[in-house]
Amino acid sequence: MTYDLFIGDRTFSSWSLRGWLMFAKFGIPVNTHLVGLYSGTMAQDLAELAPARLVPVMRDASGIVIGDSLAMAETLAERHPDAGLWPKEPAARAFARWSVAEMHSGFAALRDACPMQLQHQILGFEPSDAVLADLARIEDLWTLAKSRHGGDGPWLLGEYSLADVFYAPVTARIAGYKLPVGPLAQAYTTRTISDPEFLTWRAEGLKVNYDPFPYDTGLPTAPWPGPN
Repeated sequence: MTYDLFIGDRTFSSWSLRGWLMFAKFGIPVNTHLVGLYSGTMAQDLAELAPARLVPVMRDASGIVIGDSLAMAETLAERHPDAGLWPKEPAARAFARWSVAEMHSGFAALRDACPMQLQHQILGFEPSDAVLADLARIEDLWTLAKSRHGGDGPWLLGEYSLADVFYAPVTARIAGYKLPVGPLAQAYTTRTISDPEFLTWRAEGLKVNYDPFPYDTGLPTAPWPGPN
């Protein structure tokens, strides 16, 4: 089965990145369609997918439409049980679901203060206490995932899972705003933004030029810290 996936601008749409990684990292066939998130045509582009009003949203070969990244994740895990979207071990799977749900519903301070952008690194950004609290909680979750369930594997729960999908945009924020995190979080950030699928996503986004650039902070910038 090949799905249709509707996404927003790759350089900025963190939820679209999550939606795309669900397919790209687990070998699920998909045709990707770009929606006019910043050109003002999103409502028109999504009209045939009602009641969808945000990206990402997917449609299967029979025409069933599934919106919201968490609903998409559970649907794909249910339909493709051998793809490994969730960890096989019950305790690891439970922790992965918990951490994904917390990402899906939380960390509003980090999201609001640091919109994802993959073009450059912003220098001199001063995180608020609320942003620092979000980062501390994220680091706690990552540390527990690695120590309890990560084993010798390179990802949060050893093998790549939906937990890594949902936290990929967080690593982009850490990299893009040079946020203060400890060694484990920094190493995980470096691994994520160096992953081949992440590099493919970012390269496609950089093909689009923006004038003015969304989310311009007015702060100085440096080259993106990961591979290009």
